[in-house]
Amino acid sequence: MTVARPTSEPTDESTDQPVGGPTGGEPSGPLAAPRPLSRNRNYNILWTGQLLSELAFEVAMVAVPLLILAHTGSALQMGVASSVLAAVRMLAAVPAGAIADRWNRRTVMLTCQGLRAVSMGSLAAALALDRYSYWHLLAVVVLEGVLGSVFEPAEHAALPQVVPESQLSTAVARNAARPYVATLLGPSVAGFLFSVHPTDPFTVTAGMLALSAGAMTLLRLPPAARSDTEETGGGMGGEMAAGFRWVLRNRVLRTTLLWMMGTNLVFNALLVIILALSHEDQTAPGEIGLMMACLGAGGLLGAALASWLHRRLPAPVIVLGFAWLAAVATSLMAAVSGGVPLGALLGLAALFAPVANTTVMTHQLLVTPDGMRGRVSSISALCAGGAGALGPLVGGVLVARSGGGTDAVLACGAALALIAVGTTASPVLRRFPRSSGQTHE
Repeated sequence: MTVARPTSEPTDESTDQPVGGPTGGEPSGPLAAPRPLSRNRNYNILWTGQLLSELAFEVAMVAVPLLILAHTGSALQMGVASSVLAAVRMLAAVPAGAIADRWNRRTVMLTCQGLRAVSMGSLAAALALDRYSYWHLLAVVVLEGVLGSVFEPAEHAALPQVVPESQLSTAVARNAARPYVATLLGPSVAGFLFSVHPTDPFTVTAGMLALSAGAMTLLRLPPAARSDTEETGGGMGGEMAAGFRWVLRNRVLRTTLLWMMGTNLVFNALLVIILALSHEDQTAPGEIGLMMACLGAGGLLGAALASWLHRRLPAPVIVLGFAWLAAVATSLMAAVSGGVPLGALLGLAALFAPVANTTVMTHQLLVTPDGMRGRVSSISALCAGGAGALGPLVGGVLVARSGGGTDAVLACGAALALIAVGTTASPVLRRFPRSSGQTHE
């Protein structure tokens, strides 16, 4: 199977020159300096389209349980819907990467966003006509999970096609801000819209997805490189296996994926434990909300500083610094009361996460061949998502067996300290490769 290719020579919007560099994003030869990202048309389209996608997802994932509770009051149906979404997202993750490498990425993204808009629009129409059906809702949830999973690796793999290598770390850092913006805005928007009318969140979600699809129609991408698997006719299964083999053979990617999985698992367990600890301390609901907002604010501030810090700090300092900062901040959480003090430590732990992610993801994009980027992105998402899904269960078990939230927080601090020791001891992480744009050797 060959990758679809445009009929005309593409142009790099950041330089107004034909695309032909080895990375797919930076032209070769003595060309003018690239434009700032703020004037890079294709990057801004890609960024905006993904922001709309993430906002739509956050709104929908709050509105869906509210809708189920409003119609049936069934916690079981709500739990089934959440589990189905998590399951289909994980199942779709790996083939999604192969799809992003096999077909034209712009077409993949446009198709996914268009179908998601139609799916959410069908639910909004059913609610407007008073035709609510739980099975219809589940079908929409399944489509949202599958199509969202296919969209994300295509968007991630397309980034080096529209951004020069010298600006890649800055683009990755700016992309790191999107989830925090969506997390801060999405739930409150969903709650407000649902209080006005239960149909409104789904109408707005369909509209945002339609706008995202419209943005994809304006996107111009150079042709993706063909992978060896595609040229030898390995088929979809062979392409997925080739992606796993490539990651396992790359020592840095293999190590950072394990590091990322351990850190994500503990952090997601920690969030459940902190909510339990806040309940023990009889923290008011409003203060709990403010505490969790500190987490998002810390991450958003970290995303704003990520590009600046990435350029000025050596990569090993960033990786090791994040590991030890997370361990210390988490351990201190056992010694403070719930609410704002606990939220401040959460924000501190989240502050360096986007910087570390920028360093790791920039390296991943730079060392991965263009024809393999979709699969490597989907494997990373699978590892992070699996650890994130397991984390809350681990947190619940720790609270139940420790007899209280404080001991469980200390257990998370100890786990992160072990990860930090392992990070320091690892030759790969201790000497993490410097990427383009970093000034330190």
